[in-house]
Amino acid sequence: MRTSVLARVGTWFVALVVGAVYGLAGTIAHAYTIGPFPLGLVLGAIGCAALLLAVRLLTADRGATLATGLGMMVATLVFSGSGPGGSVIVPQTGLAVAWTYAVPILVALIVAWPERSRAAARPTRSP
Repeated sequence: MRTSVLARVGTWFVALVVGAVYGLAGTIAHAYTIGPFPLGLVLGAIGCAALLLAVRLLTADRGATLATGLGMMVATLVFSGSGPGGSVIVPQTGLAVAWTYAVPILVALIVAWPERSRAAARPTRSP
């Protein structure tokens, strides 16, 4: 089934916005710890990975998954810097650096993962 260009672009836009929301939530919550355990970082990474996987599996479109990841990365970038008044939402800590690297790594892994349906659909050669 072929989808129209307008439907694909609309899907990418919605995926970008939803990814930005998840990226914002993870950027704000990543610093939450319980004792030495970085609960916010772990939950943020799990949430973002789950969203990326859901978009990839439900749409079967790498473009929509990439749009979701770009939304996450843009939100992380924008909210990690200092604000117009000089205030900092995310201080430069080890957890912040881990969050900053975790998001693009997750996006790269999930977008680049091979498609299972095409590998299974290939006919096998008989001797």
